Amino acid sequence: MSAPRFWAVVPAAGIGRRMGGDTPKQYLPLLDATVIEYALRPLLEHSAIQQVVVVLAENDSYFHSLALAKHPKIQCVTGGAERADSVLAGLEVLLGLGADEDIVLVHDAARPCLTLGDIDLLIEAIASSKDGVILAQPVVETVKYSDAEGAIEQTLDRNYVYLAQTPQCFALRALYEGYGRARDEAWVATDEASIFEKMGRHPRLVKGARRNIKITHPDDLALASFYLQEENSLCE
Repeated sequence: MSAPRFWAVVPAAGIGRRMGGDTPKQYLPLLDATVIEYALRPLLEHSAIQQVVVVLAENDSYFHSLALAKHPKIQCVTGGAERADSVLAGLEVLLGLGADEDIVLVHDAARPCLTLGDIDLLIEAIASSKDGVILAQPVVETVKYSDAEGAIEQTLDRNYVYLAQTPQCFALRALYEGYGRARDEAWVATDEASIFEKMGRHPRLVKGARRNIKITHPDDLALASFYLQEENSLCE
């Protein structure tokens, strides 16, 4: 049996309502580029990743104006109204290119601070996890669980609480079939791991870098800029 190949899907059809403004958050300027360009760079630079499928909104007027859009490892496809629809569209493209047991990394277009080292950690970990692996960050604050009115119901043991990040890394055919079940059975799934959890499987957590933040609110852009400038200064 040949070794699996690695592919990536980047859903980029969202509009980022919490950021405000007219420009989708993945296209907001960040230092010398845009958020999505920084999110794509480590995937394109990593030698193990064969191709990156970028899933765009039907009327996207931004992506093809980016210099990165012409990269030979990028293929674009139109997504859907929800993130799950877009990921499924990307997986359908990869099924025509790869084998069932190939590995796909799904990465948020709004996470611009991913490093090559974190991708290495995922690739190493997936070799020994049939249920997939995801980057995650252990929680350091005390975690409260509330009711619908905001009253505390309990304090969770933070030793077992993690913040999920991306990329999330799974076998191609298994992830495609999982998303198909999620669509057919109307599962609420905010990430790839939650689909596997609903199928009774147990993806592994791989501790990623704290800097791998998701751009959600305007203040996040300033923090991402700081992290990226810090990395650039270390490389000089």
